[in-house]
Amino acid sequence: MNYEFNWMIVLTGEYRDWIIQGFIITLKISGISILLSLLIGTFITTLRMTRIRIFEWITISYIEFFRNTPLLIQLFFWYFGSYYIFPEKINQWLYSYDYEFAVGVVSLTIYTSAFIAEEIRAGIMSIPKEQMEASRATGLSFIQAMSYVVLPQAFRIVIPTLISQFLNLTKNSSLAMTIGVMELTYMTRQIESYSFRGFEAFTVATLLYISLSLIISLTINIYNKKFLRMIKY
Repeated sequence: MNYEFNWMIVLTGEYRDWIIQGFIITLKISGISILLSLLIGTFITTLRMTRIRIFEWITISYIEFFRNTPLLIQLFFWYFGSYYIFPEKINQWLYSYDYEFAVGVVSLTIYTSAFIAEEIRAGIMSIPKEQMEASRATGLSFIQAMSYVVLPQAFRIVIPTLISQFLNLTKNSSLAMTIGVMELTYMTRQIESYSFRGFEAFTVATLLYISLSLIISLTINIYNKKFLRMIKY
């Protein structure tokens, strides 16, 4: 093998700027999707726990459908079919903003929220039902009991699994390149196509993904420990 490694070609100049630009897009699409998926997953779980049959049927259908459909299929579904599903005003906003980016966020959010909903439900089911009954007996509504008593405990229990879901979402964001989102993987492919330095480019991308995953995991674990310390005192 006479291949000579040239790391500087991807760490300087235009190619470095491409990597930075792609990494920023990855941060944006992952951050927005993490926040929205957590909110929607919590909402779905709360609806399901109301035990109202119609809500329970809708939420179970939502969870099972999106959990058992490949993310790549969902990306293509929203990318090619959202125009026929969303109202005209929403489509106009998507096209005027950044259609590919918005579709990527929608796909990642819906896909991950289905998994998060199940994780949170598992956390709720591990809490003694007497706590909900006692909360209702004190005059709290169902929403208040869930918000102030049940969900905070459930989140503490499912922190490790939530970290896994957030890490999966961050890694899954690379699939957004298939619909034209210029995130890190997309830019790395571009560098490989222009410079034929695929090993160097993908090595840098791999290190950035690893660093991002470790930062997410470390941040949530630090918050978790501080929260636990606050409860003890």
